[in-house]
Amino acid sequence: MDEQFWQARWADNQIGFHQREVNPYLERYWPKLGLPRESQVLVPLCGKTLDMLWLAGQGHRVLGVELAERAVVDFFAEQGLTPEVSQHGALRRYRVGAVEILQGDFFAVTAAEVAQCRGLYDRAALIALPPAMRDDYVAHLQRILPQHCVGLMVTLDYEQARLEGPPFSVPEAEVRRHLEAGWEVEMLERNDVLEKNWKFASRGLDSLHEPVFRLRRR
Repeated sequence: MDEQFWQARWADNQIGFHQREVNPYLERYWPKLGLPRESQVLVPLCGKTLDMLWLAGQGHRVLGVELAERAVVDFFAEQGLTPEVSQHGALRRYRVGAVEILQGDFFAVTAAEVAQCRGLYDRAALIALPPAMRDDYVAHLQRILPQHCVGLMVTLDYEQARLEGPPFSVPEAEVRRHLEAGWEVEMLERNDVLEKNWKFASRGLDSLHEPVFRLRRR
């Protein structure tokens, strides 16, 4: 899976992973993280999620990172916003008010660019990556994020052998294996959501769970 894969998905509008409403777990659990208003929140592989607007509405500054330019352009256009655009090395910065998106390769993001981030929200990043890239993703988070970040992560848990990702299955044990060396990991909720996801049900899966985790960097 490479850049061309995701660029093609967005170009062809094959974005079934995009949610048209704010994620209910975000609304339910984010306030319990205790992150002060005006704190900056990193949203890796953000696409055009409305969750960014919700976070901004809570008084946070939002820093999304997205590979596909189409997703970034669509996000601002669909909200009737005209961003300021500037080039920063390998990344292009789009900004309107409290929402900023860096368009380009997540692995090109530096510690300096996320130095103000005190929060992390990952609903669609870890599960978008094949196994070989997940180690690199978590290692990069470790390199660039400042200490004492808090975060919320939502993954999927299903029988991977019966369905090819993305989105991939990343169960609790794998989340802990990836993160517990550098983060405190607490399971908040785990729901079977197969009935609400006909695309998964139609593939013959018996269950589809969404685990939700609270994270705190050590």
